[in-house]
Amino acid sequence: MATVQANANSVKQAAANPGLELLERLGYVVRGVLYCVMGVLALRIALAQPEGKALDLTGSVVFLIGNPFGKFILLVIIIGLAAYSLWGLIRAIFDPLHRGSDPSGYMERLGFVSSSVSYGAIALVGLRILMGTGGASGDATQKTISSVLDHPAGGSLTVLIGLVAIGIAIGQFVEAYRAVFERDLKGWEMSQSARSIVVALGRFGMFARGVIFLVIGWFIVQAGLHHDPGQVQGFGGAFLFLLSKPFGHLLLGIVALGFVALGLHSFACARWMRLMGSSVHVGRQA
Repeated sequence: MATVQANANSVKQAAANPGLELLERLGYVVRGVLYCVMGVLALRIALAQPEGKALDLTGSVVFLIGNPFGKFILLVIIIGLAAYSLWGLIRAIFDPLHRGSDPSGYMERLGFVSSSVSYGAIALVGLRILMGTGGASGDATQKTISSVLDHPAGGSLTVLIGLVAIGIAIGQFVEAYRAVFERDLKGWEMSQSARSIVVALGRFGMFARGVIFLVIGWFIVQAGLHHDPGQVQGFGGAFLFLLSKPFGHLLLGIVALGFVALGLHSFACARWMRLMGSSVHVGRQA
């Protein structure tokens, strides 16, 4: 028993390594850049400006590396997202953000696992591009649902996936309202105005992301009910769906600005997020 405890303590100490925490903060910066790219390019569509695009996070990676410094940028993205993915597992397992062990706490920690898997998958796509063994092609959401629908119970499973996406959307709306993430910041290092701005950016960004997940979830449910993968839309398709509605340019513009806000919030997290080594100061928050 003592050996198990010692091993657990060793892992926790490794998770609090300053070098690893620096990479995790890089992960927040990379994540912020990807969301800002998504938001700015979608905003250009809303404003009827040239060179607008409707992208997901993987599409943002591809967009960013389309220049002479692409390989270096891609390497930085891979390292940052891999570290951010690891941070998701650390949050889920060691609970440095004190989400707790009640049902709601476990749900939030499960969300950290989901985040870890999602960003880890993008890092793997980036690694395949870097190694020249593959790349990002087509709508990943549509491809995934197509493979699910090939199974005998594919329709029901697809509906379930869609409902999960809608549940994530509702979770984003709740998070935007409650702003629990404010507790995750090193408030003792922030001015009151800086804290207010960061929280406002987070709320706006999570609301916008909730809107997109709601649209994605709805289309996945429809694909499951009608057994038609062609109805599935990813992030890019969800942006264009908003554009097609009455006042679509306004709707898309608001959501696009929300994604830019989410990116700026991620930059703030790179500076002020309580990571494993800084979580001991939680009692000192203002």
